[in-house]
Amino acid sequence: TDQFETMKIFTIEEANGLLPSVRGIVSRIQASHRGVSKYRNEAKKAAEAADGGAGISDGPRYAILVTSLTAALSELETLGVQLKDYDRGLVDFPSLRDGRVVLLCWQLGEGDEVEWWHDVDAGFAGRTRL
Repeated sequence: TDQFETMKIFTIEEANGLLPSVRGIVSRIQASHRGVSKYRNEAKKAAEAADGGAGISDGPRYAILVTSLTAALSELETLGVQLKDYDRGLVDFPSLRDGRVVLLCWQLGEGDEVEWWHDVDAGFAGRTRL
């Protein structure tokens, strides 16, 4: 499984140490995503326009939002943190527990420390307190 070979593994301490940065990045992702979402129908119509002449009314603003979203997502990915839900600001930090990969789970609005974990295939519904 190549996915685990290149995956960054975090200790609980490392994940907690990154939370201030992650909180800022996820806040930027959410703001950009909300902005981009407002243009979703317009962008779809522009893409479907047969002549390609139908543009987005505020194209430069849309481009800035998309660029900002892409940059923030890339920043999170570079850290090795996995974004699971834009709206909730839900992220996972791969970690080892009893010799297997699990996910430390945190979402925007929670405290300054990671308090939850779940198995890779369990998802949010399987969250368990650390």
